[in-house]
Amino acid sequence: MNRFLLDTHTFLWWLMNSKQLGSEARSKISNPDFIIFVSAVSIWEISIKKKIGKLEAPDNITNIVDQKEFEYLPISLFHGESILNLPSIHKDPFDRMLIVQAQLENLIIITNDDLIQKYNVNTILTSE
Repeated sequence: MNRFLLDTHTFLWWLMNSKQLGSEARSKISNPDFIIFVSAVSIWEISIKKKIGKLEAPDNITNIVDQKEFEYLPISLFHGESILNLPSIHKDPFDRMLIVQAQLENLIIITNDDLIQKYNVNTILTSE
């Protein structure tokens, strides 16, 4: 499978060229043959946390997603409804939506969140 979903912190680490992003994650994200998705839920999370002062992030995230040639992943009604079937392992609503989206859209999540691996979803850890 050549379709990946960036967790919010993975997306931000990519933008900042952070050393927290391991070589496997960098390789996948930079490969032009792979499709990399950024979810609307990540942009929502960044915007909320930026507004309340919990996060520093660039302005015009949508333009950056376009410049990086990433694909948009909107939140659908089906995604929202499918949260009902997700076990309550992870409490973060943003991550829960990313998990559902990855499951339903058959995407691999690139993340550093160990809890995400406890779900029936394919992952690549950013630290590997």
